[in-house]
Amino acid sequence: MGKTGKRRLIASALKARLRAVSKYSRFKVGAALLTTSGKVFTGANVESASYGLTCCAERVALFKALSEGEKQFAAVAVVAQVTGGPMPCGACRQLLAEFAPAAKVWVADSRRPDDINEFSMAELLPKAFLAVPQ
Repeated sequence: MGKTGKRRLIASALKARLRAVSKYSRFKVGAALLTTSGKVFTGANVESASYGLTCCAERVALFKALSEGEKQFAAVAVVAQVTGGPMPCGACRQLLAEFAPAAKVWVADSRRPDDINEFSMAELLPKAFLAVPQ
């Protein structure tokens, strides 16, 4: 995927970020997940007073896509106001490694969306825990 595709996915994540529900941390995160067929599913972080019930933007986008029957993913973009872009947490890395192992991960600071850092899932979670297929 070229530079234009990356920028479009980052733009979708920026738009999703505006819908974040982050009244506790005030840390707004947006994500956009691209399927191999070209569909985009977006997500924003949703916080709860019971922090363990909070869900990250990446997982919201992934769960939306999976619940709509999508299973093949090309890339995920994640944006927030943090230098260098927000890195997915451990839970998001695990789920992305399971369901989107070939996806590129693009992160960007929402203040500098053209400065995109790219990672593979293998870089973010080497030797991921994966159940043995039956």
